[in-house]
Amino acid sequence: MSDLVVIVYPTLEKAEEVRTRLFELQREYIIKLADAVIATKSVNGQVQLHQVVNTTASGAVRGTFWGLLIGVLFLNPLLGAAMGAAGGALGGALTDFGINDQFMKQLAESIHPGESALFVLIREMTADKVVEQIKHYGGVVLKTSLADAKEQALRHALASAVESDPAAP
Repeated sequence: MSDLVVIVYPTLEKAEEVRTRLFELQREYIIKLADAVIATKSVNGQVQLHQVVNTTASGAVRGTFWGLLIGVLFLNPLLGAAMGAAGGALGGALTDFGINDQFMKQLAESIHPGESALFVLIREMTADKVVEQIKHYGGVVLKTSLADAKEQALRHALASAVESDPAAP
């Protein structure tokens, strides 16, 4: 079963640093991620999601390949490629895997303009090692599906990093 963790950071750059660190930890087999998305809120209140995978672009590429292949069979490769790209892009845009986009946008409405929320869907992790690696980034836990004891440990670790950093706001 996967766990969801949402941590709010003061800037997009800070959230991106943490996401990058989590990807490094994944390469070290300390954590296994299903999804990691950053949501930002602009000064006019608009929420934007920064996904790792652009499903529209990857759908267009796959569609172009298959459209070209089918087009060759029917002696019209250019039309096949164009139709395949359009169909693939549409299919990719409608595809949503990992964390539900609507859920992320709704939850990100609660953050302040300029802040970023890092949404992480975790398949597996060695919790103590992950917390040790990300605690110095600080942040505020917005929501988790972790057990109470693990959630409290995460909240405490992130809060202690903020308290020990005199430059923190």
